[in-house]
Amino acid sequence: MSGELESDCLLLGDAAIVLKRLPSQSIDLVVTSPPYADNRKGPYRGWPIDKYVERFLPIAEELKRVLKPEGSFILNIKERTSGGERQTYVLELILALRTQGWLWTEEYIWCKSNCYPGKWPNRFRDSWERCLHFTLQKKFKMRQERVMVDVGDWAKTRLKNLSETDKSRDESKVGSGFGKNISNWIGREKVYPTNVLHLATECSNREHSATFPVSLPEWFMKLLTDEEDVVLDPFMGSGTTARAAINLNRHYVGVEFSPDYYQVSQVAINEAKALAEETRRRRNGHRRTGKGNLGQPREVPQATPSSRSEAQGALRLEEEPISV
Repeated sequence: MSGELESDCLLLGDAAIVLKRLPSQSIDLVVTSPPYADNRKGPYRGWPIDKYVERFLPIAEELKRVLKPEGSFILNIKERTSGGERQTYVLELILALRTQGWLWTEEYIWCKSNCYPGKWPNRFRDSWERCLHFTLQKKFKMRQERVMVDVGDWAKTRLKNLSETDKSRDESKVGSGFGKNISNWIGREKVYPTNVLHLATECSNREHSATFPVSLPEWFMKLLTDEEDVVLDPFMGSGTTARAAINLNRHYVGVEFSPDYYQVSQVAINEAKALAEETRRRRNGHRRTGKGNLGQPREVPQATPSSRSEAQGALRLEEEPISV
């Protein structure tokens, strides 16, 4: 489809159908966590394991069409266990996406610092999930300096007294071919992070059983987009990706299959907009008065679920959903 993108909107319907309505090359970043494989009941129904790749590929084809050439696609996913072993549908999906034309650029690990307790006879509790990074070309938008982290207290002692070996590229003693120059760390306050993200899970899950923390999409938005860029989540769930976009002054487009979660997401988005507007007012007031104390913050208006005709940017797509 060609035309101008309507951003800051939440669309109700099946992603495989809804995404066809979006203009080509209109999205800067896709961040999403797709349905689980067959292990959730009730309103959050998963996809069958043996059909998972088949169900995902038409959606991925549309994501490939709507993404800008320099854009990125972040897929948060973790394969489940069944029959006493880990299933391979995520690995199969990676291979299928590469065949579809995606570049598997990187794999980040989301390490959950507060994972749920549990006990199983043949494994331990899950404390991490994959965040697969796909792109359409080798050169893509990436702002690495925005996610730099503190160098750490180790530098205070390690860099205090350097040997002659520390001042040159010292080859590894194990013969790996890798080397390092310790003196390069002198004077640095910030360094680039690793590809392991230590983030707590979302405690206020907004009636959704599989939400990720708002800090997860925020991290990738800082890294892979600029302000005013458009972020898409084809499985919006409880609205986390949209909330992150609002917090960082990005635009969002969301798709949600479930009418119940559509309403939950709309409430979350309205709350995020109200909070962002209040923050802007307080910041502008601070700049106008030049005072360090602005007094007590105002109460943030509580959003209520709006009807589909009243919800800003909300559209109802009447196509028949694909049965699970």
